[in-house]
Amino acid sequence: MKQVIQQYGRKFALAIVMSLMLGLLGYVFLRSGPLAPISVTTVNVEKRAIQPSLFGIGAVEARYTHKIGPTVAGRVKRVEVQTGDVVKQGQILAEIDPIDFEEKISALDASVKRAGANILSAEANTQESQARKKFAELQVKRYEQLVPSRVISEEAMEVKRQDFRIAQANAIAAQANLDAMRDEQQRTRAERDGMARQRSHLRLLSPVDGIVMRREIDPATTVVAGQAVLEIVEPSSIWINARFDQQRAFGLTSSLPVQISLHTRASALPGKIVRIEPHADSVTEELLAKISFDHLPQPLPSIGELVEVTVAMPLQKIMPVVPNASLQRLQGELGVWKLNQEKLQFVPVKIGISDLAGNVQVLEGLQGGERIVVHSFKKLNTASRIKVVDQLAGTSK
Repeated sequence: MKQVIQQYGRKFALAIVMSLMLGLLGYVFLRSGPLAPISVTTVNVEKRAIQPSLFGIGAVEARYTHKIGPTVAGRVKRVEVQTGDVVKQGQILAEIDPIDFEEKISALDASVKRAGANILSAEANTQESQARKKFAELQVKRYEQLVPSRVISEEAMEVKRQDFRIAQANAIAAQANLDAMRDEQQRTRAERDGMARQRSHLRLLSPVDGIVMRREIDPATTVVAGQAVLEIVEPSSIWINARFDQQRAFGLTSSLPVQISLHTRASALPGKIVRIEPHADSVTEELLAKISFDHLPQPLPSIGELVEVTVAMPLQKIMPVVPNASLQRLQGELGVWKLNQEKLQFVPVKIGISDLAGNVQVLEGLQGGERIVVHSFKKLNTASRIKVVDQLAGTSK
């Protein structure tokens, strides 16, 4: 009897241990294995107004850039500025070697003086011709009075008339010669003035108060007419050429406030949109806009420096708002998982605009106050068992 009890006692104890192990294994399987509830975080849908922000990128540019160069070919004589120098309006930046400009101007000065002397000579000839004409005219009138009395012959009268016509023609020729001499003097003087003006253009002057952004020449460098050798930028004209995604740029208008983040600055700078460009980039599907600084940073940013901009869009009307992470797609339809008496229900929604904090407007599908799933440890379906937690394992709040 004792042996039977010992034999069955061992089996009974083993059965109890096995049952406990199987129960523990089942518990672990149901709580931590494939059949365990899926951990989720939830949030209540709020109704509030959001202020969307539009993010864009751009580069620092100058609204007004002055490219300066000579109007004639030549060799650089001297350069007075370096890249980055601050210059004043009218300041000498560089000078082109005049070569023979001075000699040409001197020759034209001599030509002007010679033309003046020729004018004096032509004026004297004109006065002489006018005097001869007047004398010949008086002779004709006197002979016309003597012809009726037959004191002189008709032949003598005709000679005097011929002398008058010759004197008249000489007077006209002398006056024409005088006019030509005056025109020649005017032409020579204009040519001289043009040469002097061209000579003055060999001194490259700054047209504005600004900063030298580029210097493309050194002394003894040969340049051609129209070649830009220096570039001056007005500091007050520095702005941002920004690009925004067309799909998110609804409501973007001028005068909206902007936060400008330069790559070389630790903090953002305030600005505003100056204008929206009338043309867009069809390749990148971006809108172009110009943004100005409220106060120019010092030192000035480099032209071409990359910039990140954030535009504060107008405040929207009060509507249901959900986190962007709560939006899921089920069979191609966008929606959220709503908790309905601890059971999951997929609710299709139509969304509106969003802000940079990840909040999205819900136009249709939710009324506000519903409890929805934000994050889940696994992909959900209507039959999923869930466990609501404050935070998923491995994530930070």
